[in-house]
Amino acid sequence: MVTSQSFVDTPDSLPSPPIIAMRILEAVKDDSNSFEDLAKIVKTDPALTTKILKIANSSLYGLPKNVDSLSQATSLIGLKALKNIALSFVIVNSLDKEIEGAFDISDFWKRSITTGVAAELIGSQLNHQTGDLFVSGLLQNIGVLILFSTRPLEAQRVLDEKRVSGKPLYQVEEEILGFNHAEIGAELLELWNIPQSIYQPIRHHLSESFDEKYKKESLILKISNRIAAVYYGSRVSETIKEVHKLLTATAQIPKQTIDELIDQVGAKSREMMNLFLIDSKGMQPISVIIQRSNDELKKLNLSYEQVVYDLKKSTQKAEKLAKELKQANEKLSQLAYFDELTGLYNFRYFQETLDDEIYRANRYQQTLSVMLIDIDFFKKVNDTYGHLIGDLVLKNVGKELVQLVRQSDVVARYGGEEFAIILPSTGITGAKVIGQRVRRGIERLEIKHEQINVSITVSVGISSTEMENADNKKTLLSYSDEALYQAKRNGRNRLEMLENISMLKTEES
Repeated sequence: MVTSQSFVDTPDSLPSPPIIAMRILEAVKDDSNSFEDLAKIVKTDPALTTKILKIANSSLYGLPKNVDSLSQATSLIGLKALKNIALSFVIVNSLDKEIEGAFDISDFWKRSITTGVAAELIGSQLNHQTGDLFVSGLLQNIGVLILFSTRPLEAQRVLDEKRVSGKPLYQVEEEILGFNHAEIGAELLELWNIPQSIYQPIRHHLSESFDEKYKKESLILKISNRIAAVYYGSRVSETIKEVHKLLTATAQIPKQTIDELIDQVGAKSREMMNLFLIDSKGMQPISVIIQRSNDELKKLNLSYEQVVYDLKKSTQKAEKLAKELKQANEKLSQLAYFDELTGLYNFRYFQETLDDEIYRANRYQQTLSVMLIDIDFFKKVNDTYGHLIGDLVLKNVGKELVQLVRQSDVVARYGGEEFAIILPSTGITGAKVIGQRVRRGIERLEIKHEQINVSITVSVGISSTEMENADNKKTLLSYSDEALYQAKRNGRNRLEMLENISMLKTEES
């Protein structure tokens, strides 16, 4: 089963930590001369210095006087807050790139900034100002961005299922992926060496039971996420009630104070978006949102029965469209990663998975083997019985291969009458055992169609990372391919592995 840890352990174009962010973190690790080291790094980027001072002077911090230097800002808001402001700008700038498909990067950062502002204001209201709340709130949904950047088909499948089922996003993620976006975000930030006080509340803010050490911070992130939903969600009134319930249960905050807090989040978020050079157009004060909602309701001069009837029809239509969209995306996913004839994984999926498995094997010093399989005299089958029987043979061989290998092995149609199998955590000896099982199993396979009985054999070539210089995809596939042709040359219906690796270099030269 894939976990959030194994997800970030695979390359898959995961974003690298911004270099300047790493330098900022390194500069403030030691207490001695921390400010001087931080200032030296920040001043190398005049634009970053200007942005930091603008945020320090913004209404979010409400300083009694304007500051015009980093040293002044540090003395008034603290070194940790200054560091986190710098990190926020650097990380947003590095990840603010368009993503193919339906993902709206602009809306993502608008909501993220709103969540960060909400977290900071809630912390202030609860007298719990840690210096980390803004950046934790800003990055609490970064896992969603990572999923859409690296696994767009799976991320879209999650969204489709959410629309159809009505379940919370994180719950659908756990059902389909085995983990949620909060866990992915926390794993990535930990990989980047971001402080625990930032990523641990992110990891736990969706949980029913929070980590005791960061319980209050996790709860603040949970509430800030709901406040952002007031501005970007569709159920405004219900979400406001939910925010009231959470804040009342947490600190007995009066209703009027909560309403003012929600409105402040909107106003200060628009200010922060401008500082991050993100268009705040379309974000209105909550009072305007509620008023518009009420005005629309007043315009509906319909009977109660008509409203219920129309709502029911609209709901049915929306559910039908959502299901059709889900089915269409599932079909696209099938076309992208599965072979239409055999139902096995296709060449593209095999190549991508082999990259991941080689990376994992090298990182954890595990073995990995690859098997290439070719049906013997397949052209003769097509010429004798026709392509209908040929297709039937391919389907049956594919089905039998899945039965003959382990659940952890990956079986794919490599092309034509050729198949490929990835054998994780398997060395030369294990690969030979599985290879012989495959060869004998196909040899015993009987394929029947009406009055026609077809028996076939296969030739098998295997390679392993235990072989010389076979720690990369090109070499592994080259060894397997040469071993397969060696099996063909030696009479077919046999398994081969190159015993003398140097023969490849000799033949190529």
